[in-house]
Amino acid sequence: MSQYRNVAWNGIWKQNTALIQLLGMCLLLAMSNSVVNGVGLGLATVFVMAMSNLAVAALRSLIPYEIRIPVFILIIAALVTVVDLAMNAWTHSLYVVLGIFIPLIVTNCIVLARVEAYAAKNPVLVSTVDGAAMALGLTWVLGLLGAIREFIGTGALFSGIEMIIPSAHALQILPEDYPGFLVAILPPGAFFVLGLLIAGRNWLDARANERLRQQRLRAEMHAAPSPAA
Repeated sequence: MSQYRNVAWNGIWKQNTALIQLLGMCLLLAMSNSVVNGVGLGLATVFVMAMSNLAVAALRSLIPYEIRIPVFILIIAALVTVVDLAMNAWTHSLYVVLGIFIPLIVTNCIVLARVEAYAAKNPVLVSTVDGAAMALGLTWVLGLLGAIREFIGTGALFSGIEMIIPSAHALQILPEDYPGFLVAILPPGAFFVLGLLIAGRNWLDARANERLRQQRLRAEMHAAPSPAA
């Protein structure tokens, strides 16, 4: 279980694809203008990454090394097609909004990178956890980025939630006469907010490392022999 926890923590926080590796910027910047859009696309990516890692890990001994990349892409493309058809059938309104970005999951470097770097070298279960964790790391950043941009841009949250839950409605937090801040929901706003999130994550890591350094120093001082009287 310790191995699975480490793999999950690595994907969700330690090696977060959006805040550390800075992969998948096209999806991250284009579709994070609201919580619903960001989380919807993120969950689609979770399914694709988890299942592609599972399939590649299960078949890795049967895939010739020389043609592994085309085979990996075919597996990923088949899974993205499943997601595309499923969203078109069951969440058609969201499918129309996300548009071309659902098929573009095939070209997302995060998906192919984890298949090649991890799933092709590790057992099935831990590879599946790795794929899901990496995608969940992207999903929570998409959701948080979308929430910040949506709140600043429109004063509301969960706009478009009726596309998934017909009886639900957006949450208007600021007064309805709030004029909005258009830059926040445009691509430049994504760059600004993402930069702040990266800075905040780096600050938290620096704080944690400093606390760890202080604890080690105190432990070394207590462990050092006292000078002879």
